[in-house]
Amino acid sequence: MKDLLSELRWRGVIYDLTEGAEDFLREGRSPVYAGFDPTGPSLHVGHLLPIITLIRFSRYGFKPIFVIGGGTGLIGDPSGKEKERPLLSEEEIEKNVESIKGQITGIAGNFTEDYIVVNNAEWLKPLGFIEFLRDVGKHFTVNYMLQKESVRNRLGREGGISFTEFTYMLLQAYDFLQLYDRYGCRVQIGGSDQWGNITAGIELIRKVRGERAYGLVLPLLTTSSGKKFGKTEAGTSVWLDPRKTSPYRFYQFWINTEDRDVIRYLKLFTFLPEEEIKALEESLKEHPERREAHRRLAEEMTRMIHGEEGLQRAVKATRVLFGGSLEGLSADELLDIFSEVPSAEVSEEKFREGIPVVDFLVMSGLAPSKGEAKRLIKGGGVYINNVRVENLGRRVTPEDAIGGKVIVLRRGKKHYRIVKVT
Repeated sequence: MKDLLSELRWRGVIYDLTEGAEDFLREGRSPVYAGFDPTGPSLHVGHLLPIITLIRFSRYGFKPIFVIGGGTGLIGDPSGKEKERPLLSEEEIEKNVESIKGQITGIAGNFTEDYIVVNNAEWLKPLGFIEFLRDVGKHFTVNYMLQKESVRNRLGREGGISFTEFTYMLLQAYDFLQLYDRYGCRVQIGGSDQWGNITAGIELIRKVRGERAYGLVLPLLTTSSGKKFGKTEAGTSVWLDPRKTSPYRFYQFWINTEDRDVIRYLKLFTFLPEEEIKALEESLKEHPERREAHRRLAEEMTRMIHGEEGLQRAVKATRVLFGGSLEGLSADELLDIFSEVPSAEVSEEKFREGIPVVDFLVMSGLAPSKGEAKRLIKGGGVYINNVRVENLGRRVTPEDAIGGKVIVLRRGKKHYRIVKVT
């Protein structure tokens, strides 16, 4: 088994370390934490790297602490942001905190029982303004704060930075101090854009407690083609909440990873051992058409977030695109699978008596004319719900509508139409 640093380096997890962190991680043990902003009701795939990295730490004797920013979320982190974030209400933040807590618990609990999830509102909300200025603000000069990249970047932009967001790094520094006092936490991890916030916490612990603390920052991920990681081709985020991104869409995101990125993602996001990832890398070089590495990545990640049942439904949904059975899939799942496929509508009233299949193909746009529809059926190239149409006299009836809502038409192997019953 590798030591922690060798493991993290091989997987490409380390972007930078603060002074002394390497020696401490090799020889010491303490809790380690990362923070998660509750700016929405769900985490997205971009949050998975710090979550998974904390779990990796747990395998080497470090207790993971997942800090949800119920307090700092009321302020907003300026790091990496070009303009001020809109402030959310306390009610929204509290609701988001509970939702994110459930997501983190669902993931971490599958790998370790020895972890902590905490909301920093617990110590930030009772903190008085005068107390904050005396006990935290007194230890930082404005010059020090102006040197931080998150502040410098905003000062040069129109609108600048508000005093509220200017103080954010001090609140995060106070988080680190509280975690040190409460749990003996001496290590914080985060994205490379968090360097300034992390080092501020290290400085506060040094000045107030006379002790050393450490930071490790992770790379901010982009794809090999330069796109921001965690976005679909349409530019939407890939969420962990199945109501926002279905298991099928989640699976598709990973299986459509570019060849140049798939091995890197297997190292960063999965717990597969080195020898197995090397074997998948070899398979990618010798038989890229098999896409074994892509499939394994999609399976590991979908199982991690949506469980075995979610994975199996995602795999089944994927097979539907290649003519697999629709049995067991709901109308909503089918609409999700075929969301980018051209669609037509038919009224429930018109549909009640049944519609001749030839007319139905023309009405849906799958065939340009009745003559072409007949030719396609005779040639065995028409499918209703992925079952071949054998009879020219067949009528399409309400019994064909899955969930009473959807009929899937296919011509040949790839040309689909969706008909929605309204």
